[in-house]
Amino acid sequence: MTEKEKMLAGSLYQAFEPSLYEDRQHAKELLYRYNRLSPICIEERDKLIKELFGTTKKNIFVEQPFQCDYGYNIHVGENFYANVNCVILDGAPVTIGDDVLLAPNVSLCTAGHPENISQRRAGYEYAYPINIGDNVWLGAGVVVVPGVTIGDNTIIGAGSVVTKDIPANVIAVGNPCRVLRSIREEDRI
Repeated sequence: MTEKEKMLAGSLYQAFEPSLYEDRQHAKELLYRYNRLSPICIEERDKLIKELFGTTKKNIFVEQPFQCDYGYNIHVGENFYANVNCVILDGAPVTIGDDVLLAPNVSLCTAGHPENISQRRAGYEYAYPINIGDNVWLGAGVVVVPGVTIGDNTIIGAGSVVTKDIPANVIAVGNPCRVLRSIREEDRI
């Protein structure tokens, strides 16, 4: 099994193995160009981000600066918007539904490091997928850790650290992030 196959399978892998390193370097080159484009170069920005991401729909917008590891593991739906300073560490797939809003400084981190010191020193890491449903809003400074799923229509409050799955149709906040309440009918008005 290659290191990339191990990475995508959620097993320990060597992130600095040459082919994964080359994949990250390719992404960094695209990001370098993307982040240095004039903000008015919308068509060129759109073309570069769609080249970087694994799959996209027609209408997406990612503010500069943006950072990721590979890009090809990022899959976003229609009407996706990421505000400034978004970071997506996509060692595993990051799947984002339609009509999702990411406020400034959101971090989606699929990568982690083993608790075993010998494995960490040897350069091993792991990556678990992140899944975000439709109509989700992540507030400013939200951090989502490896392996988390956030359900449809959910709002995550600013500054939250999402360490466990969050169901659909709720408002959740805190560190660690917890469900505050369900979204009520009056919230929909």
